[in-house]
Order: sequence, then C-alpha cells, then structure tokens
Amino acid sequence: MLLAIDVGNTNIVYGVFDGENLVHKFRVESARGRTADEYTIALRALLDLHGVGPERIDAAILACVVPSLTEPMLSLVRTAFGREAVVVGPGIRTGMAILIENPREVGADRIADAVAGFDRAKGGVVVVDFGTSTNFDVVTPKGEYLGGVLAPGLQISADALFARAAKLPRVEIAKPAKVVGKNTVHAMQSGIVYGYVGLVDGLVERILGEVGFPCSVIATGGLASLIAPLSRTITDVDDELTLIGLRILHERNRA
Repeated sequence: MLLAIDVGNTNIVYGVFDGENLVHKFRVESARGRTADEYTIALRALLDLHGVGPERIDAAILACVVPSLTEPMLSLVRTAFGREAVVVGPGIRTGMAILIENPREVGADRIADAVAGFDRAKGGVVVVDFGTSTNFDVVTPKGEYLGGVLAPGLQISADALFARAAKLPRVEIAKPAKVVGKNTVHAMQSGIVYGYVGLVDGLVERILGEVGFPCSVIATGGLASLIAPLSRTITDVDDELTLIGLRILHERNRA
C-alpha cells in the first residue's frame, strides 16, 4: 500500500492507496507545534482503527507546502513504517514540462493537481484547488504546465471580513436561500459565497480567453463542493485530485 501525504497550510490529508484505489483518507490539522512523535501516534491510531497494520504500508510520497513540517513528516514515515518517502520537489520526475520562469517556485500540491488534472482530462485543463489559497493551475493540451493564478482562499476572505468589521458577526459559510439577503447573516453569506463564485468564474473566463485552447475546468479542495454547483465554468469536481496526483507521481519515481 502507498501512503500519500498532502501537507497544506490548514490541513494535512493522508491517503492510503491499494494499487490505484484510494481506500482510506484522513484529514487532520496542520499544527506546526506538534512533534513528529505526536503525528506518528495520531496516524498509527487512525490506521489501526481501520485495520491497516504498519507492515502493509510499503511506500510513501510527500507533498508539503509548510517547510517546518517537512522533516516531521519524513520522520513519521521512517518511524512508523521504516520507509523513506519520495518528496515532491526539485529533481522529481513529473512527466510534465514546467513552462514558468522558475519551476522551483511551483508548490508541490500544484504539481500534483496539474498531473492528476491532465491525466483525468486527457487534454487542456484548468484545476481550481480551494484551499488556504485558491490555486488556478493551467495545463496545455500537450501536458505542459503553463502557469497559474493564486487568490486568497474563501475562508481567509471571510475571516478578514469578520475581523475588520466590528458589527458583523461570524457566520457559517453556506449558500443562502437568495442572493438578496433579508437579514445580516444571509446578506453576509450571499456576499461571501456568490462573491467568491464571481471571482472564480471571472478568473477562469479570463484564463480561457487568454490561453486560446479548450480546457476542462476541474475543482478540488475542501470548498469545491460548495462553489462548483454555483459556478458556470467548473465542469467537474474531484475531491481526491491532489492525492491521485501524488499516486501518479510516485509511479513515475518508483526507481
């Protein structure tokens, strides 16, 4: 079995693959103060709960955008499973030409998204990943990573509103019944949700107008299921896209 670890700024997602099948998925907080031992105990407990013994994990791959958590994750894999994880970063074989000025700047999660998105679309694709930031990553019909857009994430945008407007309450991020709110909560939810849908559709339409080739638009990440049904540009949703990209990258770097 393959353990895929996707470390983001807000959450760490662990995926366990049996061949090409994602059989288990766990999401925990990215706690920068937590030690490697604490992460190891927590993951072992989750695996034990689902009947996965440590001897069944025979490989691991890591994508980490939080530098302080890279070594704890590598230590976790060594301690819990006696393995060395493949790390997504400079020098890894992606099977994808990176056409930006400095390829080292592209986050590991964005590479995984692009690889999986192209594998799924079999052509030009824009992957929209709703995380701490919302990432728009563009792949050409030839399978080349063209570049992308980074925008403040939906939760960050909402938190800024709650923090800076003294009389506005913190509200659940959810689709309101109507665009025009009849109370403060619904008005805020409308602005947060439909305003963000407008951001997504506006950027995707500008991307499609600029690149000049047809693209599928695939959404992934924690809030994809909220935004995608309201969007006129998103054509597909895959919550496991980043983990699938890590599995594909591991296949390409097995040697």
